[in-house]
Amino acid sequence: MPTKNGGDRGSERIEVRKTYKQYVGGEFIRSESGRAYQPHGAVNVPRGSRKDLRDAVRVARGAFTSWSARTAMNRGQILYRAAEMLDGRRTQFVDLLGGGRQARLELDEAVDTLVWYAGWTDKLAQVTGTVNPVAGPYFNFTIPEPTGVVGIVAPEVPALAGLVRRLAPALCGGNVVVALAPEADPLPALTLAEVLATSDFPAGVVNVLSGRRGELLPWLAAHMDVNAIDVGGCTPDEVAAIEKAAADNVKRVVKMPAGERSPHLITAYMEMKTIWHPIGV
Repeated sequence: MPTKNGGDRGSERIEVRKTYKQYVGGEFIRSESGRAYQPHGAVNVPRGSRKDLRDAVRVARGAFTSWSARTAMNRGQILYRAAEMLDGRRTQFVDLLGGGRQARLELDEAVDTLVWYAGWTDKLAQVTGTVNPVAGPYFNFTIPEPTGVVGIVAPEVPALAGLVRRLAPALCGGNVVVALAPEADPLPALTLAEVLATSDFPAGVVNVLSGRRGELLPWLAAHMDVNAIDVGGCTPDEVAAIEKAAADNVKRVVKMPAGERSPHLITAYMEMKTIWHPIGV
């Protein structure tokens, strides 16, 4: 419809600002508490509560059986699809990371990391498993198995690549994840959740929460249904507190550095299972 000045009213559009949400059980949710915080002083980000954390652990536990039972090749295909989807939103993520060469390099690293671990899914058992010599008429094998629900505390810097470095090896081995986004800069992690939601991951396999780390960490460390916790993004004081809480429920604490990509980082989130099988006559 024309306006008084001859313009087209349809061309006048109010800007729709992005609403950031947490990602739990395959759905984008606000915090059940209704709280939010502004890490950049302008954008509202959900401030997750301990109930949000419990809900995320519950759906992750429910998704573990089917995800760990998938073939290694299928898990690799899904990780590779995540790399494709992330690379397809390159312009958005470069802007989100501040633009410039450093942002492009960080995005490239995140994409390459997903591709690299996608290629390891069907090679892990052969490389890390063993055939053990035993004194008896048995075959004795040791093979890696996923540990279950892994809590990941994302490093504050780099906001995107730091999370992907910890996320990819855990998923590669068949684990499910509850990740805490960087408190100071959660937007790349919450936007990554949108990528994962369109990458064929079943609901509940990856869950991303945002909020105050001091509020969520104690509950993640003490939760009886979390099997391991990656403290790559924690301070030494936080690590000490997590180790104390984890000792009460025999939770594995993963402290491996996030330097070079390595299959050993995958097995840090896994258990080694030994099988005895009698030799037939």
